[in-house]
Amino acid sequence: MEDKTRKFSAVYIRNFIFGVEDSLVSTVGLLSGIAAAGISRPAILLTGIILIFVEAFSMAAGSFLSERSTEEYAGHNMATFKSPVRAGLIMFASYFISGFIPLFPYFVMNAIWAFWFSICLSLLSLFILGLVSAKLSGANMFRNALRMLVVGGAAIGIGVFVGNLVR
Repeated sequence: MEDKTRKFSAVYIRNFIFGVEDSLVSTVGLLSGIAAAGISRPAILLTGIILIFVEAFSMAAGSFLSERSTEEYAGHNMATFKSPVRAGLIMFASYFISGFIPLFPYFVMNAIWAFWFSICLSLLSLFILGLVSAKLSGANMFRNALRMLVVGGAAIGIGVFVGNLVR
């Protein structure tokens, strides 16, 4: 029974970590890219809000469908509906809430200051997410946090680079 509980816990942790990381990186990458391209603050806010809502639902649906498909593949055709639904809800909540971290500065600052503050907040959040992930899994906390920061930071850099390139 303990193996089954650990398996379900892993599903929920995976969806939480994936939702937060993807939301931070996708949202700040898009916002930074369009801010670097010189788009107005109201347009940045509108784009960010739409992105967060659409992607949170999309990621939740993807999580539900992939978890359900995995259970069916593993031979649990009559497996409970509850686990994939929970996984999807965790994905939705983690993506939705985290998306507002990089968007928040654009509500309270001009676009130039918000650009830098949004990136810094997102990088700090990625580092903290790496610490939380390591704590949950028993991994090396600093190495895990640094890996999350570097990988997520590279994706953010791509958004800024493309925004400047297109501008």
